[in-house]
Formats: sequence, structure tokens, C-alpha cells
Amino acid sequence: MYDTAILSGARSREVCKQTTEAICFDIQEGENRLNALGTHLLLDLKDCQAECLNDVEHIRTMMVTAAKMAKATIIDNRFHQFSPFGVSGVIIIAESHMSIHTWPEYRYAAVDLFTCGQSIQSDVAAHYLIDQLQARQPSLVEIKRGMLAWEGGPLPHKPNSCDQEEEGNLHGRSEELQMVL
Repeated sequence: MYDTAILSGARSREVCKQTTEAICFDIQEGENRLNALGTHLLLDLKDCQAECLNDVEHIRTMMVTAAKMAKATIIDNRFHQFSPFGVSGVIIIAESHMSIHTWPEYRYAAVDLFTCGQSIQSDVAAHYLIDQLQARQPSLVEIKRGMLAWEGGPLPHKPNSCDQEEEGNLHGRSEELQMVL
């Protein structure tokens, strides 16, 4: 359905197909397995609904909803409506950021979903955005960022699971975020 790829450094890699929509690389270097600090999803959304792409409030609501669906911890957001058309915006999340830039005149949107840790479901956000913008020709590229040799599995950047709090989308991290906010 989607044009999907995962890119990494020039290390040797064994490619394995997990599903029809995703490819993974098992990257090895000697005895140490390389692990990523983050995942960067790049979406090229072509042939979208033009009216949606030029509505700053619709784009803001859609991006905030996507971040919540991914279980990201929203810190702030900033969106701008260009004249005569187009929207740019960013959701700052504790786990990194999510951004969008639209060109309604070309029915195109570029979306970046950069997340760190193991608990964020950026693929859920990506599929939601593709559906909401009614992209008829979506493509998705996944880049592993911060590839480091680390023994013992995933890098301990963020916890693998967080307890969700009832309000504020803080996912059990209110004490940590008080220092940030």
C-alpha cells in the first residue's frame, strides 16, 4: 500500500521483511549490536485534499491528534498560515518533534516524525496523517538515527513502557516534565 524503506549507515546489513508495509535491517558490528537512539519517519504525501492543506487549524488539530495517538508527550506546538497559501507547523514532544509543511497548490505535504525511545508509536501517527489528508500517493521512509554500538538491547533513552496519567498526555512523566516546562 505504501512505498516504505528503512535507511541506515554503510554497515553490513541483513534485510528481513516483517510485513508487507515494513522492512527492517538487522545491523551487526562484531559482537556488538548497533541500536538507534531514534526513528525518523519521512512522509511525502502526494495528491492530497487541497482544502485540508490550507487550513491551519485543521492541520494543527490533526498533528496534535497524531502525536496523542502515537502516545507522545506534547510539550508545545507552533503553526503558521502562509499567504496566499500553505501551512508549516511543529509539535514539540518530549521524545523529539513532529513537523509538517504543506503546498496546497501542488496537493503535497512533507511530514517529519522524529521520535526517540521505544514507547512511541510513530507508525500510528503516520497512517493517521495519510488518512486524514486523503493522500492518494503516500510514501514513507524510515531512518534510524543515532546508531550506536550497545550491548544489551535497545538504548536506555526512554522507558519501554510508561504509565499513562488521566490528563495532559504526560504518560506518567509529570515530575520529569516539571523541570522542562
